[in-house]
Amino acid sequence: MDYVNGPGRNHLFVPGPVNIPDQVIRAMSRNNEDYRSPAIPALTKTLLEDVKKIFKTTTGTPFLIPTTGTGAWESALTNTLSPGDRIVSFVIGQFSLLWVDQQQRLKFNVDVVESEWGRGADLDILESKLASDSAHTIKAICIVHNETATGVTNNLAKVRQLLDAYQHPALLLVDGVSSICALDFRMDEWGVDVAITGSQKALSLPTGIGFVVASPKAIEASKSAKSLRVFFDWSDYLKFYKMGTYWPYTPSIQLLYGLRAALDLIFEEGLENIIARHNRLGTATRLAVEAWGLKNCTQEEEWFSDTVTAVVVPPYIDGAEIVRRAWKRYNLSLGLGLNKVAGKVFRIGHLGNLNEVTLIPQTFNSYVALLLEIGAASSVRHRYIYLTSITSFLSNYVSVLYQGFIAY
Repeated sequence: MDYVNGPGRNHLFVPGPVNIPDQVIRAMSRNNEDYRSPAIPALTKTLLEDVKKIFKTTTGTPFLIPTTGTGAWESALTNTLSPGDRIVSFVIGQFSLLWVDQQQRLKFNVDVVESEWGRGADLDILESKLASDSAHTIKAICIVHNETATGVTNNLAKVRQLLDAYQHPALLLVDGVSSICALDFRMDEWGVDVAITGSQKALSLPTGIGFVVASPKAIEASKSAKSLRVFFDWSDYLKFYKMGTYWPYTPSIQLLYGLRAALDLIFEEGLENIIARHNRLGTATRLAVEAWGLKNCTQEEEWFSDTVTAVVVPPYIDGAEIVRRAWKRYNLSLGLGLNKVAGKVFRIGHLGNLNEVTLIPQTFNSYVALLLEIGAASSVRHRYIYLTSITSFLSNYVSVLYQGFIAY
């Protein structure tokens, strides 16, 4: 039966939701509590302060909204913009496409800049638009930091440089769902006005908290924004912040305690060490793909993602079949190719609660076995190629492990 997975524990290597640390699971294993009691506001106050640290901001205002990243998108847009406002937004994959769809359905005037999937945002076009916008009709730049459909990371520092070079006042709204707390992200330094992420990504929690952090400029913009909003209205949260009770709606008590445990683990390891660990995992994955003789969907090194790699499969293999068989035979969860790259790629998520030992043997060995099983290496010649690639991969694996050891 196709809906029955293979035996053994599940090996979760999709780019979110991710593996949850045991400490976080234990912290969430508790009964409900009254969120109006003195304990929960005291807990929430420390959470809000510590969330700012992972966004690298001292001036931003964080909101922990009971929602997903999609809800966080909507919160960022509707609190800062009015219907008809002109937005420049980039499409480089499925999730940036979905955000553009949301922007259009919310009745913003969206100036869409499209790139080939596998390439980053075209910042030359952005520069041209900023240079010609002396009237400052562009109210916001919306960009996905890390596109999980294609494994592409955009250069946010360059976006800020362009805005500053043309002294343009547009807000900078960033989707950091699969980047924040895994990739280098500097909200204050890069002048990001609203940044969002989701609890189920690098924070390694269950789905259910949408993190939205707003700069003072974004908070000021929210006072005049005319978009309709109710559940996502920042002003409701700010009112309860001033009261010291923090919650206009009922939060998940279990998720709050889980977040406390997750943040403690992050600070124990150190944010810079976490970023370095993700770089090692991303490098190891790319080396493995190269050893297999396959291509990365990401076309240039400058856009390589350290949280997800989209692997282009040969034309005679269906990427979805690799994902299906991995789950059915090995209880291994890989990411499907989406939309334009459906069937052409499969995705390996390497973010969150992972290290070299959990990622490399479980995922990479299973993939080589799958290639042999589904006929990619059916001929003697192909078998030789893939067995040789294993030797090359093992050499790369040892190298990456060594880099990890000396890093500590």
